[in-house]
Amino acid sequence: MQIGIVSDTHDDLDAVHAAVDLFESEGVDVVIHCGDFVAPFSVAPFDADFAFHAVRGNNDGEWNVQSAVESFGTYHGEAAALSFGTDGSGTEGSVAVAVTHGTSDLVVDALVDCGSYDYVLHGHTHAHGVEERNGTVRVNPGGLPIPIAGADDVFRVATLETNGEGIDAVTHHELS
Repeated sequence: MQIGIVSDTHDDLDAVHAAVDLFESEGVDVVIHCGDFVAPFSVAPFDADFAFHAVRGNNDGEWNVQSAVESFGTYHGEAAALSFGTDGSGTEGSVAVAVTHGTSDLVVDALVDCGSYDYVLHGHTHAHGVEERNGTVRVNPGGLPIPIAGADDVFRVATLETNGEGIDAVTHHELS
């Protein structure tokens, strides 16, 4: 099973469409948005040929983002604990995934360090990254380029192959 991971799209429809196009071409089964759509209109393109999950970001000020997501996917509020099977069923070889926007490093670190999850997905920093600590992999797909130190200079998303292991199961993709 392959999972698409995206965050911090901030109403940039070109970036959203590029992400959806990549996820469709990669044949992902599920897409997880780690927050910061910003406005409901930028949610609609994710209504595509994959299951969709989203959490709230700190810039998702319009509460209609929730109803926009729920019109075709699952909105989890501040955080989600999900399970995906390696065979796509959700049970066989189950992979435990926590999702949060990442506004609090304390929360992200607690999710990584608690040992309950195989993967912890987050955004917020606009800087892609992947690290493994004590058997849990933290994944930040990146986000739109913004003028702050440490942020990516191009838009990135990630994919996670649940049949893979650890860091090797994660691929970051540059989009233009």
